[in-house]
Amino acid sequence: MPIRQFQAQRMHAPRDFQSIENSPICVEIGAGKGKHALLFSEQNPQLKLVAVERTREKFLAMQKQHQLEGQDNLTPIHADALPWVVHALYPQQVQHFFILYPNPEPHNPAQRWLNMPFFEFLISRLQTHGTITLASNIPEYIVEAEQQLQKVWNLPYEKQVIASDSARTHFEIKYLERGELCQQLVISKPENYATRFDGFQPLQGQNTQVIEPKNVK
Repeated sequence: MPIRQFQAQRMHAPRDFQSIENSPICVEIGAGKGKHALLFSEQNPQLKLVAVERTREKFLAMQKQHQLEGQDNLTPIHADALPWVVHALYPQQVQHFFILYPNPEPHNPAQRWLNMPFFEFLISRLQTHGTITLASNIPEYIVEAEQQLQKVWNLPYEKQVIASDSARTHFEIKYLERGELCQQLVISKPENYATRFDGFQPLQGQNTQVIEPKNVK
């Protein structure tokens, strides 16, 4: 399906937005109660992870557990991911994105991650050779994402079956206990990959500022 251009400059900042420094980070989108975020930050102390969750109840659960465990390389953020990414992240800043078991949007396919114009902006924030890990328990979701990677985004990826004893998220545990097939696509950004947002700087919470993306074809 055709993808229209994302209108980044129209995104309003999340409530209580705070900017971050321009240094390499990892980002989890839809972090839920933070099970993966807490585990990843504990296992990778050399990496900084920002875990973004929109639902207040889940965010508070993640924040509470983070306060108990105390990983100083993890920053939980309560925000909608799209405006937060536009306002906070710099071009080629992110080492790894994690999108684990997103809403499959059964009644609105245009809102699936690889069908959204926003996905181009997300790629622009990713470092060269950085990765996006997209996991799902729905085979059709993975198949459609593969088709979009091949036909629209022209990005290399590796398709992986998730081990039956994996326990990164509460959803993953539930799906695997049911015996469902869980899969992930590990998407890579090759050298010289260009987007229309490569020169787009973060809005830094300024709702009234309009910054047009550079190198628009």
